[in-house]
Amino acid sequence: MAKHKEEKTNVMRILDQKRIAYTPHAYPVGDTAPDGLTVAAMMGQNPAAVFKTLVCRGAGGGFYVFDIPVAATLDLKKAARAVGEKSVAMTRQKELLGLTGYIHGGCSPVGMKKPFPTVFHESVNGLDTVTVSAGKVGHQIECRPADLLALVGADTADITVD
Repeated sequence: MAKHKEEKTNVMRILDQKRIAYTPHAYPVGDTAPDGLTVAAMMGQNPAAVFKTLVCRGAGGGFYVFDIPVAATLDLKKAARAVGEKSVAMTRQKELLGLTGYIHGGCSPVGMKKPFPTVFHESVNGLDTVTVSAGKVGHQIECRPADLLALVGADTADITVD
């Protein structure tokens, strides 16, 4: 009988290469990617420890990555301040794949085509583990926040709507 082999994403391969411990999680997907709260519920995880990855364009033309808890909303003014921009705006969904290598619902802060300045919501500092997309819809990875922040060179700030 053939042994079922766990699917590895590029994010998982990068973590393996960097010797960063992580726990992979998978959840069932249909025709569209479920929202973050649904993903957290399907995995039985606290939504405060499951983060979504958002990509924005700054007024100066640069791109920035923001990771926030799935139940939260990005505050664009706070996000702009965190990266020293006058303003930031969400990138259009159709730009995401070409820019990051990821599709909507499967965007991870790890392994983007180019490294972009990255900011995690400051609540990540109080977590034992954080879960982010593994770079493919239906797959997540859970690891220590310090390892993840160091890997992507991220800062932390208050970047969500109160």
